[in-house]
Amino acid sequence: MSLTPFLRLPLTDLTGCLINHQTYDKCGKFEMKMMECFEAYGLERGKRECADLISDFQECVGMQKQLMRFHAMRNERYKQWLKGERKGQEFFADPPRVDAY
Repeated sequence: MSLTPFLRLPLTDLTGCLINHQTYDKCGKFEMKMMECFEAYGLERGKRECADLISDFQECVGMQKQLMRFHAMRNERYKQWLKGERKGQEFFADPPRVDAY
């Protein structure tokens, strides 16, 4: 994990702030906490000290646990359908009412 560019030029200093997650409501706070921790400890020591913040940010961006949960639920529905516990249209749960939100 490297936060600094391989070749540091004035152009990389100007454009380095363009790629971040601050514009997204979901992951902006995680990224800010992670960067503040890196600023406090430095990059090398920050990798150890900020490991929990790094993993939270990576989970927010990648959504690996959410995707694993989705696949587990889908596989369970499929197993129930193969056993005959779910019939035809019951493969998926009924959608909520239109005015439920």
